[in-house]
Amino acid sequence: MPYIRRMRFERAGEGDLAARLFGRDRAHVTELLRAAWAPAVGADLARRTEVVGVEGETLRVRVPDARWRTVLHRMQPQILARLRDVAGTLAPRRLGFVEGTLATPPSPRLHAPHPPADADCPPAVADEAARIADAELRERFLAAAGRYLSRAPGRDAR
Repeated sequence: MPYIRRMRFERAGEGDLAARLFGRDRAHVTELLRAAWAPAVGADLARRTEVVGVEGETLRVRVPDARWRTVLHRMQPQILARLRDVAGTLAPRRLGFVEGTLATPPSPRLHAPHPPADADCPPAVADEAARIADAELRERFLAAAGRYLSRAPGRDAR
């Protein structure tokens, strides 16, 4: 049996790519982290927060109130890991939070808009959707239901 040598793929140098591309200039690092913020926390959370800047190894993030600060504090290890995936050695080691109103109004959506609700939704689905008080959530529910039901011909929601 021939000797098979296992190759090891290491990611050691990958994190340094961001450092080579963006250098150590604080303004460049801040812009990199701003761009990485939405993918790291998700579109909905990114709409409610704002990257303020970098202070040493701390990324400062503006949050609307103490409740959001608590939520993000609990998510900090996961957020930092995701930022590390993008920024490598330029990623912050901790998050710091500033409470206040966002300087820029939140964008309506950071992702592609949902297609309009399918007019051919079964009455049972439309009846259930009517019970959803939030108009945006109701619209999103109907759009998702329409997409799902359009993929499964012959399926009927009863």
